[in-house]
Formats: sequence, structure tokens, C-alpha cells
Amino acid sequence: MNWKANKLPTLIGITLLLIAKFCLLRFFFFKEVTGAGIIADTLSILVVMCLFDLITPVKAKRSVFWSVNLIVSLTLFAATLYQIHFGSVPTYTTLTEIGQVGQIRSSITTLIKPIHFLFFVDFAIGLIFILVSIVVRRKSHRMYTLGHIMSSTRNHKDGTRKWNIVVALTLVLSIGCSSLVINRSLHIDNELVQAENLGFLNYQVAAALKSKQESNMIASGNLQETKAEVKVLQSTYPYRNNNAVPPTQFGSAKGMNVIVVQMEAFQNFPIHLNLAQQEVTPVLNQLAKESYYFPYFYQQIGQGNTSDAEFMSNTSIYPTGTEAMSAGFGNRELPSLSRLLHEQQYTSATFHINDVTFWSRNLLYPGLGFDHYYDKPYYVNDMFNDFGASDEEMYRVGIEKITETSSEKKPFYAQFVTTSSHAPFVIPEDKRRITVPADMEGSQLGNYLTAVNYTDYALGTLIDQLKENGLWDNTMLVVYGDHFGLNPKEIAGDEITAKLGIPYDNQISRFNIPFLIHVPKQKEGKVVEVTGGQLDIMPTVANLLGLSLEDKKFTAFGRDLLNTDHNVVGMRYYLPTGSFFNNDVMFVPGTGFEDGTATSLKTLQPVQDVSAYRKDYDYILSLMKLSDKYVKLLPKRSP
Repeated sequence: MNWKANKLPTLIGITLLLIAKFCLLRFFFFKEVTGAGIIADTLSILVVMCLFDLITPVKAKRSVFWSVNLIVSLTLFAATLYQIHFGSVPTYTTLTEIGQVGQIRSSITTLIKPIHFLFFVDFAIGLIFILVSIVVRRKSHRMYTLGHIMSSTRNHKDGTRKWNIVVALTLVLSIGCSSLVINRSLHIDNELVQAENLGFLNYQVAAALKSKQESNMIASGNLQETKAEVKVLQSTYPYRNNNAVPPTQFGSAKGMNVIVVQMEAFQNFPIHLNLAQQEVTPVLNQLAKESYYFPYFYQQIGQGNTSDAEFMSNTSIYPTGTEAMSAGFGNRELPSLSRLLHEQQYTSATFHINDVTFWSRNLLYPGLGFDHYYDKPYYVNDMFNDFGASDEEMYRVGIEKITETSSEKKPFYAQFVTTSSHAPFVIPEDKRRITVPADMEGSQLGNYLTAVNYTDYALGTLIDQLKENGLWDNTMLVVYGDHFGLNPKEIAGDEITAKLGIPYDNQISRFNIPFLIHVPKQKEGKVVEVTGGQLDIMPTVANLLGLSLEDKKFTAFGRDLLNTDHNVVGMRYYLPTGSFFNNDVMFVPGTGFEDGTATSLKTLQPVQDVSAYRKDYDYILSLMKLSDKYVKLLPKRSP
């Protein structure tokens, strides 16, 4: 008996199992399995299996094949949970942030369903077979003898050589066909469509090729030339009806302290929402009456999620979408609000109750130019949730620190990153301040509203402490959400509409986050209906502080929303690259623009004719590519 008789069934069996598992992944990702998709996946699987067959010694082949099966199964299982949570197809770069999962395990575990364990059903069956075999072997010496014969009559040199030639030819053919598949899809900007065409493994190769191409382009790039390109491109978009008019509200908060509060998983729909005659966000409702309130404001985060929101609000630079900006670019000298305020003699600090290494903030905060950061050791752990301390405790410490700074007669810039409304939104009983209806008790929606209600309450304690310490009348307060909280895989928009009696779209309403700016002694609030995104926070704040970004030669990819008539903001993580929000619609491309879809921001209804938005699509693609080039050309900080 030769090697083929002994090991070939294992090779074929594992290959077929992997094909079945990739079909399962396609079902989870795209809700369908196509013939073209199976072919693309099979080609990539053959490349892997043939490669391992050629480089693995005969005695180790069976173990290696099953090990490959296990590793792939674990990867596909993790990729499925990632796609459910983030709505994107993970790439190999996602593995660099795998260490963050432990911190959000409670958010991830709620996504696991029994059907997801189908990736491992073959191992369960194999384990049962092994256990049965052991029992039978003990009863029959013949089984051992047969196994001994099979293990001792292996691997005739001529047969092995011929087999290796067949495997090598299959490998070359599979690589050639996979290359053709990849090259035909490289032009597709929509990552979901590209991944569906290529299959999971080929998509990883395409991502690596794209990264290599961009790296080569950056290597020959020039930062000043890129800044000039950005300025020229932005001049082609009609942001303002009349550029000759001086910016309104310029310097209305000049010299004031600045506090920015980034609220965890906070969507816009709870603002002004009543639940059983209770205001869900009474503090923000009152603040909106006295502030600039931007109801058409949307998240733009990338792979870094919350940390990407911090990055954007300080730099007005797009996340690349392929890695957390804190990890990938925290070692750069990042142009930021903090650095601009340093020139005005401000002291800056940021507050977050987790360990500063979470999402590589130990790199991000120095990169942004913060003078101080206050992380986990500074707070008393009141065991609020998995992160530890509550928002109230964070604000208590924050007030102590900024009061010390204020006593030195220095203006301050303080950033607070909340965590109390983090998924799975379980608030301790003694901290709950709202009663949800019985049919929502314990549900994700009920828990979410309870969580954002607490976050709103805690914000009120910060405001009260600012007033008690005499800081409120000289402090500009900026409040915004970092990203959505309710996952449509867990609760559909129709259910939210039915339960709350409000219109809710699974995409537009989900990505719509609050943004408010309170300027002391502002006579009355103002609703600013121009569309905006997290890139626009920094330019808007700079205008109110009297900081001219043009005079400072500061390259911002966002806009001052108080002086913008027409806006367009791109998004490319939870939506595919090429997606954008403008004053009218949310546009999501298909393979390209022509098969894309648009939805009205006001009515939440589909827009049939998308031709009017072609210029916005082309513009936002060009702007995001320049943003990537710009951030990659920024110099690294000195050690």
C-alpha cells in the first residue's frame, strides 16, 4: 500500500470540508452561495492545500492537514463574529488588534449563535470516531496489526514523485486562476462586493497587493505637494455659496476653556425621545436648547472604532479603514487641535477609565500632542461594567485635574471618553434612572435606552460640577457620539419603529450620532441642519476659538459646519468605500457608482435617480485617497 492510498483520502476530505466551510462563511456574510463564489474559494483552498502537501514530510501530512483545518475554522468563526459586530469583512491587518477582544468580550459573546459552531462540527464527529476507535482497538488486536501494516508500507519513491508533480501542477494552475480572479476585481472600491467576488482568502491577497501599491506610491510622495493637491481638490467643491463672506461666529469662544465629551455608542435618536412619559436624555435635550445642535451628523470611524473617533475629532483626517489609526499612526507627529491650542498657551489632557494601552492610546495621545492622559490607575473602580469605573467617577477625577489647571490661570483643553453606555448596555440596578416598558425589559433596546439615559445623567453631573467650580461660564462644551450602539443583526429598524413610534432606518438612523456645541452666554440655541461628520468637529471648534486653519496652513479634510452650505462626508468601514452623506442622501455604491443606491436623509425613503450625485461620489473617493496619502506621509515622532 503506498502513500496515496494512506494519505490521499485525508487530503481530499479536508479540502472538501474547507470548501463546505467557506460556503458557510458566504452564507453568513452575503446570505447566498453562488457558483462563481464556490469556484473562487475552491481555487484559493487548493493553493493552500497543495502548498502544504508539497512542503510537509509524509509522516506529518495528516496532522498538518487537520491543523490547517482547525486554524482555518477558527479564523472563519472569528471572521463571522467580526462581520456581525462591525459589518465589514476583516482583513489580515485586523489580526493586529486581536488583543483588544478581551476588553469587549461581553459585547462579542452576545453575538454568538449555535449555528456559528457548524465550523467545528467535523472536529466533534472526528473526536467521537477516535474515541470509538480506541475502544474497538482495545478489543481487537487485528486493528492494531492493520494500522501497523498501513504505517509501515508507505511512500514508494516513484509514486511520491509522480504525485508531487500532479500537486505542483495543480498549485501552479490554481495560483494562475486565482490571479486572474483577483486582477479582475482589484478596481472594485466596494470591499463587500470585492470580497464576494474574490472569496475570503483571495480578498486577503487583494488587500495585501493594494497595501503594497499604496506603500510604493507613498515612498515616492511629498507631503507639501500632497497638501497642495488637497487644497486644489477642495476648491472644486461648492461648500459655500459665497466664499467672500467672512466666517460667521469666528472667535466667539476665543480664549475659553474647551471640554470635548465623546459618548460611547451614542446614537442621535434618543435625543428628544420620550419613553412612557420619561425623557430619555433630559440633559442633552436642555443643552440642545442652548447650543448649536447638528441633527444630521454621522459617524465616520474605521477599524479603530472609538479610538478612531478620538483621532478624527482632533485631526480632521480620514481613518484609512485598514487599521486602527492609533496603532498605525500614533507614532506620527499628528497635526491636531491640541497642538494648535498649545500655541495659544493651553494645557491639554484626556480622560479614559481603561488602561491606556487599550487600542494603543499610549501611542495616540502623545501623537495628538496631549500634555497629560489619565487612565485606569487614576480612578476608583466602582465596578460599573467590564471597563471598571463609571462616567461619574471619570468626571470626578476630571474636575479635580482641570480645576488645578484653571487655578494656575491657564486655559485648558480636556477630552473625556465615556464608557458607561458600552455594549451590552447593562447598567447596575442602583444606577438605573429610567423605567422601560415591560415588553422592553431586558431586551437590547430597553438596555440601550437605560444606558444612554445614564450617560446623559452623568454628563449632567459634569455640567453641575463645572458650574459649582466657576468654570461653566468660561468653558465651551462639545458633545458627540463615537458610533452606533444598536446592531441591526440584533434588533431590526422595524422593531425600533414599532416600539418607539419613530422612523428608524437600519443604516441612516444607525450611523446618525449627536453633535452639540455649547458656547457660554449664547443667547439661544440653533439647529444647524447642514450634514456633517466627525471630520468636521475640529474645524468647527477651531472657528469658534478664532483659529484660522487657512492662516495656520492646517490641512483639514472636514469643514466648519457653521460656515458650510453644501457638504459631503465619506464613510468606508461600516459602509463600503465610496459611500457618503451629503445634504440630501446617503449613497452606497455597488460594484461602482452606476449600481449604487441612495436614501433620503429626511424621509428615509429610496431615491430612484442617483445621477445627480456622481460628482460627489468621484470627489469623495479622490478626497479619501488624498487623506490616506497625507497621513502616511506625516513624519514620525522622535523617540
